[in-house]
Amino acid sequence: MEKPNPAQVIPPQTSLRLKVGGGRFGGIDPAALAKAEAALKGLSAQFAQWLNDEITKLEAAQAAIKAQGYNTQTAEGLYMRAHDLKGLGATYEYPLITRIAASLCKMTDKPDVRMKAPVYLIDAHVEAIKAAVRDEIKDDEHPVGRALAEELEGKVAAHLATI
Repeated sequence: MEKPNPAQVIPPQTSLRLKVGGGRFGGIDPAALAKAEAALKGLSAQFAQWLNDEITKLEAAQAAIKAQGYNTQTAEGLYMRAHDLKGLGATYEYPLITRIAASLCKMTDKPDVRMKAPVYLIDAHVEAIKAAVRDEIKDDEHPVGRALAEELEGKVAAHLATI
């Protein structure tokens, strides 16, 4: 004798689908997109200040490491700053910062691996981010920016291969 199946299938609501494209897969309302782009353009005058604020936070995390040593707390603080810059660099019109911060995050994103990150390589990433802003090297189309990002990524890959 078969037991009755107590499972019940509940169809998902489709109201979200309608809001983001009228039921078409991947559809986005062009007017909403234009409005969002205009709002972002209006904020772009503040990007430089916001980016400098993020750099100041990164420098503070680096200073904490120098003052207190590289421990779980200072490593976490650095990782959070790098993660923020990874997400914000391109938004602030510096995709190179996103790339360099992503390299730093790759080396420090897993707590068990984070504590093995060499401080000199952390410092190199921080200094590269600061130099990109200082010299207005926004993307890896710039030969120095590309070479710097590739060198840092190579060093991170080599480091991670030894763990």
